[in-house]
Amino acid sequence: MFELELVPRIQRRELTGGGRDERGGGRRRGNGRDRSRRGRIDQDAPDLGPLLDELQSRALLPALVFAFSRKDCERLALQHAGRELLDPLERERMHVLLDDLVDLFQLEEHELPTALFGMARRGIAYHHAGMLPLHKEVVERLFTSGLLKLLFTTETFALGINMPARTVVFHSLRKFDGTSFDYMPTRDYLQMAGRAGRQGIDHEGLVISLLSVRDLTEAPLKRIVLGRSEPVESRFRLSFSSMLHLVERLGRERVPEAGEKSFSQFQHRADSPKQQDKIRREQRRLVEAHFAFLDELGYLDGPELSPRGRIAKLINGHEIELTHLLFCGVLENLSVEALGVAIVGLVFEERRRGEQTFVPAKAHGNVRKSIEKELVSLRFRAATHGLGEKMKLPEWGLTQATMAWIDGARFEELEELCEATPGDVVRHFRMAVQLMRQARRAIDPSWDLSDKLREVMDAMNRDVVDARRQLELG
Repeated sequence: MFELELVPRIQRRELTGGGRDERGGGRRRGNGRDRSRRGRIDQDAPDLGPLLDELQSRALLPALVFAFSRKDCERLALQHAGRELLDPLERERMHVLLDDLVDLFQLEEHELPTALFGMARRGIAYHHAGMLPLHKEVVERLFTSGLLKLLFTTETFALGINMPARTVVFHSLRKFDGTSFDYMPTRDYLQMAGRAGRQGIDHEGLVISLLSVRDLTEAPLKRIVLGRSEPVESRFRLSFSSMLHLVERLGRERVPEAGEKSFSQFQHRADSPKQQDKIRREQRRLVEAHFAFLDELGYLDGPELSPRGRIAKLINGHEIELTHLLFCGVLENLSVEALGVAIVGLVFEERRRGEQTFVPAKAHGNVRKSIEKELVSLRFRAATHGLGEKMKLPEWGLTQATMAWIDGARFEELEELCEATPGDVVRHFRMAVQLMRQARRAIDPSWDLSDKLREVMDAMNRDVVDARRQLELG
């Protein structure tokens, strides 16, 4: 390990082929194919093992190891699962705590995360958004207890969870930013690094970043570690639902004022008057584009909301898509199973880039085609107003899993029916249930579709999908 101010010296040593380990021993060991050539840039991540040995020997645990891939979190945890980080008394306490959590959450044998529990008994675990929410809750409680000494996790663990560790380790400083892999912003680094140091226990926290030779030559280390945190950018985006709410509350003529009073406008208060005027004109143009689209589709009746607009106003997320499907009649006569497929397809987003998952035609293919036809047409109409990107097309990767779940399958059986992780399946099922709940509140309760939506919700909102049940148990 070395401090930041030694980076120039380490860079010179690595680029001249003089790399030795930090204790003055022989040259670094590793993949000879890449490292046998003097001066060659090694892009492989360094071996984490020696660092963990040192943290354990110097009593610098518990440690959070941030890895920006769900697969890497699990891979690293399994790779180091053989470590024994608990003393005999802690092992006994961990056994008791795991038994208590199994009882608390009423976990059946088939629901137990065997591999995760096995490594937890040694003081090791992983945590990421692809896990079942219940399993994430168990890991968080284990970490709170102080019995987890080594947790491999994605950056989501740094958000809203007050669980600091003695040490934070960055397995990499590069992460996916939505479009490409790049070195992380200072703001993200500081947020995760801030988990180091337990209040009332440690005088200071320790933050360590694993660096490949490529990182030594390319990473903006001083900017990441010592730079000023990037300003928070406004995420203000006009949604159709918020537009309809504003029309009802303020009247159509005053809606542009709301945009001008947004945080986005506040952020630009130091800009020149010319730049501020340009931003103001752009916001007004965007508001007018939304109005033109809503007028064309019949969501506004002059200065007021139409019946269609009043329904869309009460739906938060995919409001135009769902309202359009409600009014065009494609949902009217669907079976419970087909209706569930339609709603899940509306909210689901494939994590992988490229082609969508193949779904056989027998899995309500005609229904899916009808819905796609309507929503493609809707997106085209939105595009004429410059709003095409705001219309989501359905994605059907959870179709077979949805059908099986509604038919009463156990959650474990869904793994063979989709490529999504368990956590993503639960999250999208919950989103679908929430969307149906909002739709039922918005439409006339005497409409037959209201009862059908209730049937789908009852069929889907069970076991691990039922968030209320988990909260009540916990």
